[in-house]
Amino acid sequence: MTETIPGTEATQIPQQRGMSLLETAVRYAEERHWDVFPGTWLEATDGVQRCSCEDPACAAPGAHPAREDWATQATGSATVARRMWQKQPTASILLPTGRTFDAIDVPESAGFLALARMERMELTLGPVTLAPDRRMRFFVLPGAAAKVPELVRKLGWSPRLLDLTALGEGAYVAAPPTRYGTRGAVQWACRPTPANRWLPDVEELISPLAYACGRDR
Repeated sequence: MTETIPGTEATQIPQQRGMSLLETAVRYAEERHWDVFPGTWLEATDGVQRCSCEDPACAAPGAHPAREDWATQATGSATVARRMWQKQPTASILLPTGRTFDAIDVPESAGFLALARMERMELTLGPVTLAPDRRMRFFVLPGAAAKVPELVRKLGWSPRLLDLTALGEGAYVAAPPTRYGTRGAVQWACRPTPANRWLPDVEELISPLAYACGRDR
């Protein structure tokens, strides 16, 4: 869907070109079997890009759920996804966690350190996003949210002292090429490929992630 970025194979993060949000959302549902749902979108007001939620202090303009019942709106059907984005073609693409995957959320600096360490360890990664909020989300098998606190303790860390969060049921991630206002678009740090269709268990990745977050404090 896009290329990969620094710390893996490429030298910089390329833009996701040539595909509309609608086409991309449909591909996520059709090719990856991920549930998707449309979020807010950006609107130009007096030459300024603002979130459709109309909150001038929106923390994630154009990149959060547009309705409270977003969890029931999410679909794995490419046909339904196409219909939803046809109604609002510029809506962000959001993926609910706790279904086909959970996500481990860490700071960008720790994420790049962990990626380099994982590469040396020859670990198999799932997709990884890098968002303009300077956070990286590592996709892992569902159930990670329940496991992470105890796994972190076993490694000798206090979960509350590490900037590492597991996103499971009731949470979501923004998928490329969703934009965060004027701050830029979500990118793939590790893009979805046939090779990473089968996601790693969080137990395989938690050690380098916790280590990187500990170093990053």
